[in-house]
Amino acid sequence: MMSSSSLSSSLHCFPPPSLTFQNLKNNDRLIHNFNTPLELKQLHARLIKTNTPLSILPLTKVAFVCALSPSFSYAHQIFSHILEIPQTSIWNFCLIRFAEGDCPSNALLLFYQMRLFDVLPDTFTCSFVLKACLKLSDVVNGKIIHGLFQKLGFGSNLFLQNMILNLYGLCGEMGDAMLLFEKMPQRDAVTWNIVIAQLVKRGEIDGAYGFFLRMPNKNVRSWTSMISGFVQCGKPKEAIDLFMKLEDEAVRPNEVTVVSVLAACADLGDLDLGRSVHEYSTKSGFERNVHVCNTLIDMYVKCGCLENARRVFYEMEERTVVSWSAMIAGLAMHGQAEEALCLFSEMIKLGVKPNGVTFIGLLHACSHMGLIDEGRRFFASMTADYGVIPQIEHYGCVVDLFSRAGLLEEAREFILNMPIKPNGVVWGALLGGCKVHKNIDLAEEAIKHLSELDPLNDGYYVVISNIYAEAERWEDAARVRKLMKDRGVKKTSGWSSITVNGVVHEFVAGDQTHPQAEDICKIWDKLLVKMKRRGYAPKTSVVLLDVEEKEKEKFLYRHSEKLAVVFGLMTTPEGTPIRIMKNLRVCEDCHAALKIISGMTSREIIVRDRNRFHCFRDGQCSCRDFW
Repeated sequence: MMSSSSLSSSLHCFPPPSLTFQNLKNNDRLIHNFNTPLELKQLHARLIKTNTPLSILPLTKVAFVCALSPSFSYAHQIFSHILEIPQTSIWNFCLIRFAEGDCPSNALLLFYQMRLFDVLPDTFTCSFVLKACLKLSDVVNGKIIHGLFQKLGFGSNLFLQNMILNLYGLCGEMGDAMLLFEKMPQRDAVTWNIVIAQLVKRGEIDGAYGFFLRMPNKNVRSWTSMISGFVQCGKPKEAIDLFMKLEDEAVRPNEVTVVSVLAACADLGDLDLGRSVHEYSTKSGFERNVHVCNTLIDMYVKCGCLENARRVFYEMEERTVVSWSAMIAGLAMHGQAEEALCLFSEMIKLGVKPNGVTFIGLLHACSHMGLIDEGRRFFASMTADYGVIPQIEHYGCVVDLFSRAGLLEEAREFILNMPIKPNGVVWGALLGGCKVHKNIDLAEEAIKHLSELDPLNDGYYVVISNIYAEAERWEDAARVRKLMKDRGVKKTSGWSSITVNGVVHEFVAGDQTHPQAEDICKIWDKLLVKMKRRGYAPKTSVVLLDVEEKEKEKFLYRHSEKLAVVFGLMTTPEGTPIRIMKNLRVCEDCHAALKIISGMTSREIIVRDRNRFHCFRDGQCSCRDFW
């Protein structure tokens, strides 16, 4: 209770009391009309004056007003005076508001106030404080709470144990997390999912899969975490295999599962499964989910179905900057630069602000189609007009733009004047331009930087070796190959794949291992005769070996993409597109050959190589050049 002197002081701040107890009780506005400890004390004085019981006070508001001030003890005395039960629940109400608010550290301050005045915590207290620790990534205070609830006898509370397990994982304390997991007397699906998710975030995919296999009762979240983890770690095939097992277990995929599987389909070019998942999404009502639609656009783009990507894009009820950027990038990959630029104009008219990804797509479009001036303008405007600061990817696109166009000296100057340190991709773009435009001096400068920045990347050694071989500098080419061997760098083998009736068929150059290899070779020989009548002449210059011309031609005729296309002609219905995946760039000879084959057979041939799509139709390719 207040002293007579403090009570007198409080009354000076109020008009003379004229309200009775009943008046005060009915005047709810007056009872709640305090926002500081001083105003609370003034109201307290009036309640005493009118013989009104303190129980009429809104106790949660009393707690909020005093929680983080020196008046905590004052509120504590009020509660002790009027409550017959512990006051913990009132302070818990404040804790959860603080923990979920903009300043979760206030929950920690209040918690330590409660401990100072011996307010006994319960399980809710601990959970609310742990929630604040999670938002703050505060493992130090988390460990204090962990120790406290163990002492209080809450150690068997599964909800609290899961929270602290999640906190340890989130803060990188996986050793403590694993120790806690193994000591837990009971575990539920949440427990297992926390461990799997945290290991996936750390890139420990094998460890995560080990826990997944041990998990007794997997739910959709468990499957989704693991599928998503495989995709993030660059293992799309494993992700799809696991998705197939999920279906066998009759687990119903949710929207997050769908997004992960579609991403895996995009990486592998698995159009059949992608279409099946799209159909499932539509039946499940996921077509309104922006994330699902954005991933569908990306999947169809990367599987070579640009028209399907367009359809998803234009049927979306709501489009985000991600949707626009995915469609622009897809058009660029397919050589549809003009449409990509028109789409960007439409995006701006609708008031959608572009981001860094948008400009990467635009710059790629300009690069692949030789739109030098447009590329310059976009690079300048991204900062000047939209406040987007160029990142290393944007600088790489500009170097690629100049290098493809043969502006090698300008590309070099651009690199040297970059405000950030160029990486291997930037110098690699210049090296690629040097190969096409046969500039050995600049190529040698580029390879010096690449040897330091990315010494184990076989692609760069192969390019410089090929540059020397094209110039018939055989000793230099041999020197590069010896350097690769000395450094333990192995050349990546080229392969091409085609999916027929759900089965992936993979070919390597000169492949004789396929069950139908003999038939493929026979059909190719017949096709070759017709191709030569249409003007096909093998570009033996791409075979960088010091052998006879006839031997070079034999190498060319057995390139993996040619074998895959012939197999597609043999095994797919007439008039249907042939879709090929290739891990390296399409060579100049294959590019010329596939144009002729598309015209001869009236088949659309879509090849996704390391950089982009080549859509061959009626003897033409959607791309301006082969690289």
